[in-house]
Amino acid sequence: MTAPINDLSRLCVHTMTTKPWSLEECIAGYTAAKIPAITVWRHHIEPIGAKEAGNMLRDSGLEVVSLCRGGFFPATSGQAREEARAENRRIIDEAAEIGAPLVVLVCGADPEIDLPTARQHIIDGIQAILPHAKAANVKLAIEPLHPMYADCRSAVNTLDQANNMVMALGSEYVGVAIDVYHCWWDPYLRAEIERATNTILAFHVCDWRTPTRDLLTDRGMMGEGCINIPEIRGWVEKAGFNGYIEVEIFSEEFWAQDQEKLLWRIKNAYLRHV
Repeated sequence: MTAPINDLSRLCVHTMTTKPWSLEECIAGYTAAKIPAITVWRHHIEPIGAKEAGNMLRDSGLEVVSLCRGGFFPATSGQAREEARAENRRIIDEAAEIGAPLVVLVCGADPEIDLPTARQHIIDGIQAILPHAKAANVKLAIEPLHPMYADCRSAVNTLDQANNMVMALGSEYVGVAIDVYHCWWDPYLRAEIERATNTILAFHVCDWRTPTRDLLTDRGMMGEGCINIPEIRGWVEKAGFNGYIEVEIFSEEFWAQDQEKLLWRIKNAYLRHV
């Protein structure tokens, strides 16, 4: 049985979880709530630029865990695929500027492209940007998304597929991000987590509400859904992952609430249900 979490030392919150706040407000709110780490979404950087964001984050004392998100490699034209690769190189530069050691990849899909071809576009795209990632000392995490997103968000829908890509790319700068929301249903999840030993770069948590009112923006707080988060955390830790546990919740309901009170709820749920 997985031992319970008994402190907040590994807690990280995504700025998307507190989407209504600016980056400055996220930094102030997380610091006041004694949350030690932050994952930054790009739209929180855009109003001020990566350089100013990096200065603010360094001054805050928060640990920057990752930058979300890169990816979206598949496209119907070679020019569009090259543009996606160029954009990902810019994202890597942003990560380096803000002090993020990792870019999480939502790899992309296109309803006009069959899934095997889209997956090859993803492998080719990551291969093309790897030299830039190495030069910047920024790692890349392939995040499998739930199959409901296979049409337009990601052709990588299982941890098996992500692991296969990591093996094919064969670089210490490429690994996987495991998000319980996307993977909890997979009957092979435990075996694939074991297979991913030493390549797990990120672990994201939230919960699956029943009924789910919106497949994108109705994720649940840990403990209010059907995902056995402690069990999956135990598998991930047994596979060697001991990094930050990242709370990533897309929720119109939570975004409409007082964000300071939401952080209190997150801390309580983290200690009780992660």
